[in-house]
Amino acid sequence: MVWLQKLLLAIISTPVKWLVRANSIPADIENELGIDKSKPIIYLLRTNSLTDQVALKMSADALGLPDPTKPIKLGKRDIKSCLFLQQPQSVFRGTSKPTSIADDFTRLFRLHRKDEQVDLQIVPVSIFWGRAPGKSSSGWSDLLADRASPSWLRKIFIVLFLGRDNFVCYSKAVSSKAMTQLKGTDEEIAHKLIRLAGTHFHRKRQTLTGPTLLERQDLNNAILGSDSVRKAIEEEVKHKKVSNDKARATAQSYINEIAADYREGLIRIGDRILTRIWNKIYDGIEVGNADKVRELAQNGHEIIYVPCHRSHMDYLLLTYVIYHEGLVTPHIAAGINLNFWPVGGIFRRGGAFFIRRSFAGNKLYTAVFREYLELLFNRGYSVKYYAEGGRSRTGRLLPPKTGMLAMTVQAVTKGINRPVSIVPVYIGYEHVMEVGSYLKELKGSTKKKESAFQIFSAIRKLKNYGHGFLNFGEPIQLNNFLDSKVEDWRSQSADPDKKPKWLTPTVNALANEVMLRINQSAAITGMSLCALCLLSAKKRAMSREELETAIDDYLNLLRACPYSASVSMPALSGKEIVTNTLKLNKIAVTQDSFGEIVSLERSNAVALTYYRNNIMHLVALPGLIAAIVVAHQSPDRTVVTTLVRQLYPLLQRELFIHMSQDAAQHYVEQLISAMVNQGLLVEDGEKICAPPATSPQSYSLWLLHRSVQETLHRYAIVLTLLEKDKQFSRGALEKQGRLLAERLSALHGISSPEFYDKNVLSTFINALKEQKIIGASEDGQLTHCATSEALRHEIVGLIAPEIQQRLEKLLHETEQKAS
Repeated sequence: MVWLQKLLLAIISTPVKWLVRANSIPADIENELGIDKSKPIIYLLRTNSLTDQVALKMSADALGLPDPTKPIKLGKRDIKSCLFLQQPQSVFRGTSKPTSIADDFTRLFRLHRKDEQVDLQIVPVSIFWGRAPGKSSSGWSDLLADRASPSWLRKIFIVLFLGRDNFVCYSKAVSSKAMTQLKGTDEEIAHKLIRLAGTHFHRKRQTLTGPTLLERQDLNNAILGSDSVRKAIEEEVKHKKVSNDKARATAQSYINEIAADYREGLIRIGDRILTRIWNKIYDGIEVGNADKVRELAQNGHEIIYVPCHRSHMDYLLLTYVIYHEGLVTPHIAAGINLNFWPVGGIFRRGGAFFIRRSFAGNKLYTAVFREYLELLFNRGYSVKYYAEGGRSRTGRLLPPKTGMLAMTVQAVTKGINRPVSIVPVYIGYEHVMEVGSYLKELKGSTKKKESAFQIFSAIRKLKNYGHGFLNFGEPIQLNNFLDSKVEDWRSQSADPDKKPKWLTPTVNALANEVMLRINQSAAITGMSLCALCLLSAKKRAMSREELETAIDDYLNLLRACPYSASVSMPALSGKEIVTNTLKLNKIAVTQDSFGEIVSLERSNAVALTYYRNNIMHLVALPGLIAAIVVAHQSPDRTVVTTLVRQLYPLLQRELFIHMSQDAAQHYVEQLISAMVNQGLLVEDGEKICAPPATSPQSYSLWLLHRSVQETLHRYAIVLTLLEKDKQFSRGALEKQGRLLAERLSALHGISSPEFYDKNVLSTFINALKEQKIIGASEDGQLTHCATSEALRHEIVGLIAPEIQQRLEKLLHETEQKAS
């Protein structure tokens, strides 16, 4: 019968290849799964299906793996390279027969007993046609549902309609040699391997397709029948003097407003459309650390994605990447402002559920929303929401909003039957389409309400936006996090109306940890590097050679002293990076007799601060080291490290730097040594010096020191205000600091909108209070003290003399006007 199967395989291969597009998951099987392409591989599939074998061969050819249709030669023996757990279902009976796999494995293990040098890689391969989750009720669409072992007749329809949505998912290899070391006879080991494979394939299907879809009536019954919603309905009746039916109808309207209406077919259509859009506007989408999330899903974790928020593109990009990484597309928390025709309905069918910006005081809405979220968690749906609450207008992470995280923690305390993991996600772009509108909003213009016209206008203007970047951060296993923060939290009350005392501080710590891990997984882009250098240069211009050298210096430094293992950076030279970035037409290039000059116009300079701010947390410590060395002119190494230690808590709070104080101090020591090795610094005994002016690295160091000057200026403004007036109310200090920063920005051409941003100033003042650098009077006034004056003196010593003088003059003018 083997010859007949080979003949059928040869006959159907050509037509199936026309219909099928095999998507391999993961794409890098060597690094992620440890599979050795040079060693023999036995592919273990669930079903003995010819179309599955064709798809597997297409995938194996694309990945450079051994041909699954050819036998493996072991001496004079031929070993089948594909083994199967089951035969396809019968057309009429709907049952499937077992294969001879137990005998095949037994013979293989006996071969090992005879020849200990034999070692084959047994690679489980799950092959899916479409990604439709199961349904609690049947319908005609079940004909196309890709179940475990469909009959050949159903498989014809599946391939015809879902061939372009084929996914070939590889798993880690099992060593046949290692299996023979287990206890038991060869037959017992074979049966054990088969049982494990069956469980593995079942989990793999759940990972890719997700839980059974919840019917609308079941959803309504589950939420309206919950204790918290029934209690909220009773309170609505009592306090608003309405009938029970009207209060219940209000709760039902909230469900209709909130709940997603997930349709897998729309996801497939969206995949086609988005693939065309990404190919048009991006040179590529680079994804990092997806293996961590796949491992969580395989181990049965409830996954909650918490990305940073740069653009409306984030909604689409993250879901698209998750889909193509072989994971269940999440239900997405979207602002109610996006629920407008026709986009709202499309988003809802794509898995979006809508949330109001604020629902404080509306107990019924709060109860309905909380129950809906808990229902998603308990049913095993992955969820995505944004901790920042809105898109960043400056390119920095915003202070997190804790509402969704608090509801997540409360859901865990009530009991979820599977482990819950929060996955921080860093999203970055070489061009953000909304940057122009962000700058207008920062200058005071009103944010435009989202509309269909805006969407179509944005689509019409789509152009080359360079690369998109998405890195999954280190997951936070929520149960473990709570164990580390709260003793015996499981036994404490989970009543949402009686919040335990530990909830708020724990959620705040969790929110901060999420933001730290997002920045810990940053992507360094060509645009962010060019923006960093050009914005630090005098008159925002430098020779092309200087720019290329500086980028090489910074990349070499960050490779020698990685900020974290999760950060991704380009594997290109400075010359290649500059060439690629110039193609985005945001940077001007002129020519003179000495060569090319790269520069920024004033309008573009403001926009490019957005991209520089994406990586400021990566260069803050190198920049601070450079600033101290330049200002102090050959300080002792201990002077550098001591001053960094003083300023680090402020930088950490503002830029969400993940290192502890001690870890940062160790990192600073490493940076100094690496900078000396690269020629960015010169070590002379205990002295740390700038390189000679004739060195190419001299200019790179000067640019690095300039990169942190605006941050130090802002610190100097707030501390100098306190030094002059001795005490301020918090609001007055923020307002006066903002006005002074705006004035300084206008006089010295500082391009950064965040220089006088209220959130940034507020974060800095919070950090001063937390570190007890400023005092507080009994009536809540912020007060000047010896510690704040000492820090002000150190910071003023790091900024340029002309800025010091201008700051003193502005303060004098302010005092005169006040008097």
